[in-house]
Amino acid sequence: MASVVEYKGLKAGYRCGYCDSEEGKVSCGMWAHSMTVQDYQDLIDRGWRRSGKYVYKPVMNQTCCPQYTIRCRPLQFQPSKSHKKVLKKMLKFLAKGEISKGNCEDEPMEPTMEDTVAGDFGLINKLDIQCDLKTLSDDVKESFESEEKKKGRIPKKEESKELIQSQHIEEKLGSGEPSHPVKVHTAPKPGKGADLSKPPCRKAKEIRKERKRLKLMHQNPAGELAGFQAQGEPPSLFQPKANKSNQPKSLEDLIFESLPENASHKLEVRVVRSSPPSSQFKATFQESYQVYKRYQMVIHKDPPDKPTVSQFTRFLCSSPLEAENPPHGPDCGYGSFHQQYWLDGRIIAVGVIDILPYCVSSVYLYYDPDYSFLSLGVYSALREIGFTRQLHQKTSQLSYYYMGFYIHSCPKMKYKGQYRPSDLLCPETYVWVPIEQCLSSLENSKYCRFNQDPEAVDEGRSKEPDRLQVFHRKAIMPYGIYKKQQKDPSEEAAVLQYAGLVGQVCSERMLLLRN
Repeated sequence: MASVVEYKGLKAGYRCGYCDSEEGKVSCGMWAHSMTVQDYQDLIDRGWRRSGKYVYKPVMNQTCCPQYTIRCRPLQFQPSKSHKKVLKKMLKFLAKGEISKGNCEDEPMEPTMEDTVAGDFGLINKLDIQCDLKTLSDDVKESFESEEKKKGRIPKKEESKELIQSQHIEEKLGSGEPSHPVKVHTAPKPGKGADLSKPPCRKAKEIRKERKRLKLMHQNPAGELAGFQAQGEPPSLFQPKANKSNQPKSLEDLIFESLPENASHKLEVRVVRSSPPSSQFKATFQESYQVYKRYQMVIHKDPPDKPTVSQFTRFLCSSPLEAENPPHGPDCGYGSFHQQYWLDGRIIAVGVIDILPYCVSSVYLYYDPDYSFLSLGVYSALREIGFTRQLHQKTSQLSYYYMGFYIHSCPKMKYKGQYRPSDLLCPETYVWVPIEQCLSSLENSKYCRFNQDPEAVDEGRSKEPDRLQVFHRKAIMPYGIYKKQQKDPSEEAAVLQYAGLVGQVCSERMLLLRN
């Protein structure tokens, strides 16, 4: 199935939730009727992000608070002192019911629901009504299949369709590197002016040990995903080994430190598919919604009538991402999920995530405000980093954790830079640059090009817009043919703007719906 999108163009001069400017925000957006996980992966690697089915991209050199895509590298991640404190606090609470006093600097992955979208519920509501056409997907399917038949490459059976798809995905993934890495800077070697702000280098022996431990955890037969997910599984798997060589404890050691048999509380983390909704998701929907409602009212001061079921569904349950289960993918498949935190049999927090070919992408977190003392924003981010490491064991190219947007000019959003090592996406050339190399530039200017090579250009830019795929009146055609039928000059400007933002590869794969 192909991605089908409806480009909505540029939206400027609306309220920003980061700096409270009434009309400083500028972004481009599109409504996604459906989207493959590979297309969405490629889009977020060009600075896009979704909220529900609306996919948007800040206009970086115009918007008041430039939002840089940030990703953490979980395979090299070492928890900081403050991260360890949060994990120990959770273990103490589970083991003895101890509640630590003192302020907990706990940030969700995005500050407010309005900001994740476009500061405008009215716009999304309107788009939802206009765009959610039930018949559209059938039309596309029919049209797509007739196109494929013409080319003589329609698979005969469902199984072969899946096989072709998975081979195609593997082919695309190759190195597991979504964008070209920056070649400008090389990391200093140990002892040669090493950057002390970076995590310490790790010995090969320690890395081998960790791989072995992760493999053991992955082989645990206690049900799909249970090996890593459940707190209080057979302690033998999670007991840290004696720390003979004074090596720092790994993230898994800290999360799964064994609890006493008479522990005060039991925590379990369950991954349930939110789109299309699984039976577990449907069964826990009401309970999950009630946690969200309380979170919005207490933490974000929403009036009681604002966090409605339909608003919750639109923003945190609806997703354009097609569920995919290729043989070499993660056991749970690709697509959109809710990661539910169950404490003593009830939901206390939910992390909304997308599992994509190269990464776990964090969408949002909400939690029961009664448990704010557990720093659940930080705790859930650490669990999601650990979860990415677990998925990497089976699906080696899945090795990044995307935390949404990093906004250096907004103090509340700078906490994302504390999960190291991490990279920021250059807004002009779409290459990843280690965050340490970006911070001094960001201190001087809100908007920065991070790629230090002045000759470098956007390698994925739209070079042949005539090859862009258009879906018009139930037919799929290249833009070169479609534009001959059009007389409206504004049409071409909109299509070319869209092509420039999504890049050549996505413009040829995705279907741009034109009415």
